[in-house]
Amino acid sequence: MKQKVVIKVSFNGEKKSRTKVMQAAVGVPGVESIAFGDEDNDQIVIIGNDGLDSINLTCILRKKARFAELLSVSSVDETKEVKKMTELGVQPMVWPIYQAGVPQYFYPVDNHNETCSIM
Repeated sequence: MKQKVVIKVSFNGEKKSRTKVMQAAVGVPGVESIAFGDEDNDQIVIIGNDGLDSINLTCILRKKARFAELLSVSSVDETKEVKKMTELGVQPMVWPIYQAGVPQYFYPVDNHNETCSIM
């Protein structure tokens, strides 16, 4: 079962604050899609699975933007949502999880008993 969360956020007309809020919302576990909901683009519509914690999400968005208010939480019928997204030409996007490691290099040292080569 999916749930739909609508949060009102004040952006103060800055484009950077919108990207910060969107990046913060995508980082929360359970979020599947994010869209702007209102004509003024001051509402964010977030669709996620049952593991999505809407109160935690609102608190995180309050840290990024100065004002965030949780407007509604409702369940979503999955067939309607997929049909609506495909009608508009928008395809759902799955974000891959990358865990890049730091390469480690080891060099063998053969000159343990010799004196310093600099002198």
